[in-house]
Amino acid sequence: MIDRISVKSILKGECKEERVTVYGWIRTARSGKNVAFASITDGSVSSPLQIVFDRDKFDDISGLATGACIKVTGRIVESPGAEQSREISAENLEIIGPVGDDYPLQKKKHSIEFLRSMPHLRPRTNTFSAVFRMSHHLSLAIHRFFDENGFFFIHAPLITTSDAEGAGEAFQVTSMPLDSITLKNGNVDYSKDYFKRQAFLTVSAQLEAEPLALAMGKVYTFGPTFRADPSDTRFHTAEFWMIEPEMAFFDLDDDISLIEDFIKFAARYLHDKCAEDISFFTRFYEKELKERYSMLMESDFARITYTDAVELLKKNKGGFEVAPEWGSDISTEYERFLADEYFGCPVFVTDYPAAMKPFYMRMNDDGRTVACTDLLFPQVGEIVGGSQREERLDVLNIRAKECGIDLNDYSWYFDLRKWGSAPHAGFGLGFERLLMYLTGMENIRDVIPFPRSKGKMM
Repeated sequence: MIDRISVKSILKGECKEERVTVYGWIRTARSGKNVAFASITDGSVSSPLQIVFDRDKFDDISGLATGACIKVTGRIVESPGAEQSREISAENLEIIGPVGDDYPLQKKKHSIEFLRSMPHLRPRTNTFSAVFRMSHHLSLAIHRFFDENGFFFIHAPLITTSDAEGAGEAFQVTSMPLDSITLKNGNVDYSKDYFKRQAFLTVSAQLEAEPLALAMGKVYTFGPTFRADPSDTRFHTAEFWMIEPEMAFFDLDDDISLIEDFIKFAARYLHDKCAEDISFFTRFYEKELKERYSMLMESDFARITYTDAVELLKKNKGGFEVAPEWGSDISTEYERFLADEYFGCPVFVTDYPAAMKPFYMRMNDDGRTVACTDLLFPQVGEIVGGSQREERLDVLNIRAKECGIDLNDYSWYFDLRKWGSAPHAGFGLGFERLLMYLTGMENIRDVIPFPRSKGKMM
């Protein structure tokens, strides 16, 4: 067993031993005539730990270079420096993993774009180690919230036959060799394929979560989803994680209340667990990050119907590039006006036109809108989408036909409405988009360890 003490336990005063062994990677190193210094990190905390080497005790310190992995045994002593209260006076040094002059992170500062080109090394920087620590704590917050509120965690399939969003952006899965596809009457003969039919990587776990909710009451999924989205923006990527709860005996109002409670819980959890990393992001990336947390934790989220929102947008004297009309999407500039300028806080936009939404959303009594919501964040736009699901078989049949859904492909989904149907609702929240907002990072590729997007893959 390797004997070691974490950097965090030393800096936070949790370690009560005087003589310790630490492992870590050198962030910076410098040498004087009598003393050499190395700041190391092991990823446990954002602040590095300073190691002091008395040159009389160490003949060769040539291995103390940025990026090198070292093992140091020494005594914990008070630090005269202002940045930390404790440091290590080294007694023994071992270079575990040396580096050469070609190590690409020699400089103290690198652009985000440069670091994005080497995802295998960027976690060694202050920025990305902080991102992924906060990612860890946000994941824990998700599980804790739903567990404390009576939900059951389920694993949804990654391979499916349905495109839940209906946008035709699913990645196809096949075992057939693409250079020798068998055709039958001019079409692909899927009887030769592994599943004997078309299959795709999931774009959403919602449809598979609904049967569990209609048996267990409240369930949630938290896992990867895949979309062959052609968009190449700072908000889009081909592989990302989604939080998707489904709840029996919930209507749209219940769904909205749950979304707000969840967002507030997650913000409060990270605020309490990640103070040092939040301070880092506030200093270097988003000056008003702490105000974001205060807004999420303390403000009541606003609410407006789609129809009222369109009327409000029409009255905006500043105008928009495209005039708002009922039946058109709430574009990014509309979202920013509503969340940033008019309400100045997160806002739920509800009851969109049915023609804009998937077949499974519950039709409202007006016959032209559905019981759904998008949650818009200031500076970001849409971050959550949810709805009450259509539980009436006759209405679902009509909506599916209007949307061109093949009823045979979804026969099991319609069975749920035949046998013991019940009101139910749910929502989907992109994990990385929420993490972007809570760290102040501006590009989704910078909150995913190994991002995949159109035409780009490590």
